[in-house]
Amino acid sequence: MLKITGQSISSELAIGTIRYYRQMKNIIGDAVASDPDAELARYRSAYRKCMDQLQQLYTNTLQQLSAREAGIFEMHRMLLADSQFHNAIEAAIAQEQKTAEYAVYSVGQKLWERFAAMDDPYLRERGADIQDVMNRLLSVLSGKNESALDQITEPFIVMAQDLSPGETVQMNTSRLLGFITCQGSPYSHTAILAKTMGIPALMHIDIDENWDGHLAIIDGKNQCLYIDPDEPLIREYQTKINSDRKKREALQAILHLPAVTRDGHEVKLYANINTPSDMDAAIRQGAEGIGLFRSEFLYLNAQEYPDEEVQYSIYRSVLERMPDRHIVIRTLDLGTDKKSPYLALEPEDNPALGYRAIRICLNQPELFKVQLRALLRAAAHGSLHILLPMIISVREIRQTRELLETCKKELAEKGTPFGDPVLGVMIETPAAVLVADELAAEADFFSIGTNDLAQYTMALDRNNARLHTFYDPHHPALLRLIGMTAEAAHRHNIPVCICGESGADLTLTKTFLSMGIDALSVAPGALLPLKKSIREMTLAADNA
Repeated sequence: MLKITGQSISSELAIGTIRYYRQMKNIIGDAVASDPDAELARYRSAYRKCMDQLQQLYTNTLQQLSAREAGIFEMHRMLLADSQFHNAIEAAIAQEQKTAEYAVYSVGQKLWERFAAMDDPYLRERGADIQDVMNRLLSVLSGKNESALDQITEPFIVMAQDLSPGETVQMNTSRLLGFITCQGSPYSHTAILAKTMGIPALMHIDIDENWDGHLAIIDGKNQCLYIDPDEPLIREYQTKINSDRKKREALQAILHLPAVTRDGHEVKLYANINTPSDMDAAIRQGAEGIGLFRSEFLYLNAQEYPDEEVQYSIYRSVLERMPDRHIVIRTLDLGTDKKSPYLALEPEDNPALGYRAIRICLNQPELFKVQLRALLRAAAHGSLHILLPMIISVREIRQTRELLETCKKELAEKGTPFGDPVLGVMIETPAAVLVADELAAEADFFSIGTNDLAQYTMALDRNNARLHTFYDPHHPALLRLIGMTAEAAHRHNIPVCICGESGADLTLTKTFLSMGIDALSVAPGALLPLKKSIREMTLAADNA
């Protein structure tokens, strides 16, 4: 029996036979095209075929899973159809006389490098989407057929160097038990699909193709893989798998029940989302609303600044999916760690302390007003709460309110309907905590971003792997700052929510509720376990 450790994307378990998935490699050389017109025709034919493939993947995924997962392939279609991406490839063929393969590879590689250089791990992983689109085009151009494991009749664990979302979805999910990959990231779309499908996945495993056909156990909880497990271990894990299934069934029983402690203390549970397609998962898991919609992803996935109509349409779609429910949309939180080409931001030595978020918005008010007008228009269709990131002073709230009033006048002059959203502040710096009383007098609600608040409080870069052992979400200084924020909010009769990763930490839930936190906003998959924990606790004795 062999035990190997890796990186898990969930706590799921699986027992099954390993099947090795061999992927074809596209080897591209810089070659001059002898007939550019013929190469251009080849590229356009491959482009159309790829669009058809992605449409089919979207349709199939929508039927099998939900709009959230299907949205991955809709995003790939948008990347493929992006005019700058498409035109750059055609220019490389027509003007530079490159082969279709090399034009696709060179343009795709440059775009991937831009994402790969970003500090944010989620954004770095979006470069994988560029590679997926590029590889799909190259596979069609080369005439290679994508291989699959559909012919296998018994349940299996797939082993591969890496898996794209397209490869993942096209596998026979009725027989697929889990993934073992050498590469990958918990932020990848493949990881998102695996989580949604309830399939355990272990990444960063030094795979051996000789494992093909051997029995294995994936232990997502302990992030390990067993090859050729003995009978006692198999029986032990089968018992755990049966127990986990019963726990999941029990969670469904509380789906529509409130998050209220045994002694009657109720807390609101909201979901954090990145795109409108994430709404499906939030609704399925019983979210009472959206506590954080990260609007910057609308900007990062675009080659040019999204105009007012585009933004209005997206914000409205989110509000209409949850009519009369609490929806918080954060204004763009961009910077040199999360940048788009049209902003032309200069590199910074320390982007976490640099020109970002509200600082960009207030320094470029005409840019900010486009988003504010779109949000005001969307507010006519639901209960919209606007959240301002990286606030450190009252001045920034007042300036934003002035811009909102200007935008209202502009919309009124055009006869465009708009609503009256409430305005909140994201508490994510010690400075914001120390002036929380002044901020609470100006804001309608607080939302605590524990990820950045921890980073700035403990003076450590949360994206630096070498500092992982120093990061402590239970640090007394951090908890004291959260408590101070809650006290200031309640002195001014405004609600306070936690929307950072700590909101899903069950070891901190009782502490937060004892502080008077009114709401927790977490990833959709964390909602039911969090609700269960809340419904099983008692606060009265601690608060007496």
